Amino acid sequence: MSAFIAMPAIDVRAGAVVRLRQGDYARETRYAPDPFDLAMAYADQGARWLHLVDLDAAREGGNALQGLLARIASDGRLSVQVGGGVRSDDDVRRRLGSGAARVVIGSLAVERPADVAAWMAREGAERIVPAFDVRHDGREWRAATRGWTQDSGATLTTLFAAYRDAGLRHVLCTDIARDGMLAGPNFALYESLRALAPNVALQASGGIRDRTDLDRLAGIGCAGAVLGRSLLEGTLSLADALSC
Repeated sequence: MSAFIAMPAIDVRAGAVVRLRQGDYARETRYAPDPFDLAMAYADQGARWLHLVDLDAAREGGNALQGLLARIASDGRLSVQVGGGVRSDDDVRRRLGSGAARVVIGSLAVERPADVAAWMAREGAERIVPAFDVRHDGREWRAATRGWTQDSGATLTTLFAAYRDAGLRHVLCTDIARDGMLAGPNFALYESLRALAPNVALQASGGIRDRTDLDRLAGIGCAGAVLGRSLLEGTLSLADALSC
C-alpha cells in the first residue's frame, strides 16, 4: 500500500493566499504570506507535494498562476498539482508545460468526461486528477461546477461510471459543506467512495482539523488529503501531517 500523502494547499485569489468557506467567494479569509513564500515554507518543512488552486480562473477562466507555478516548480522540491479554470486542451498543456506534475480538472471532469478521458490517454492517468466537488441533496451526492456556483445535476455514481474505462488513477473529492469550516471531514462520503471505486487513489478535502482526522482518513483507505485552513490557522502542524 502506498504511503498516505498529506498535501498542503495554497488557494490564490487576486494574488493573495485565501480560503473560502463552503466555496462561497463572498466568505473569504485572506492570509498574510505571499503564495510563493508560503510554498517555499512548506517545502522547507518537508512537504513533497503542493495543491495549488487558481480561484480567479475557477470562476472566470484564464491562467493567472502560470508564473507562480513555474517559480515553484523550478525550485525542484515540490511536485505541484494545480487546479482552477481548466477548460480546454490548451489549458491542460499550459499547466503541464509550466511545471505541474498533475492537473486537477473540476468543471470539465463533470461536464465533459470524454475529453478528460482523452487527456488521460495522452498525458497518462497519473497526471490528470478529476475533482468532484459535491453537495448532498438529501438523497445523493451531486457535483457542483464553475467555482462551486452551479449544480451540474451529475451524481458521484454516474461520474464514476463515466470514467470506468478511462484508466482513472486519481480523484479529488470535496464535501463543499465542510470546506474551510474546520468541522471535520465527511468520513461517510469517503467510505462510500472507497466502496464505489476501490482501485482509485482518493484524495480527501474539506474540513480536516487535526492528526486524528488524517489517521481516520488513512484508515478508510484514502491515498491522501489536501490541507488548507488547518495549516494556515495552526490546528494542525505540517510536521504532524507529514508523519501520518
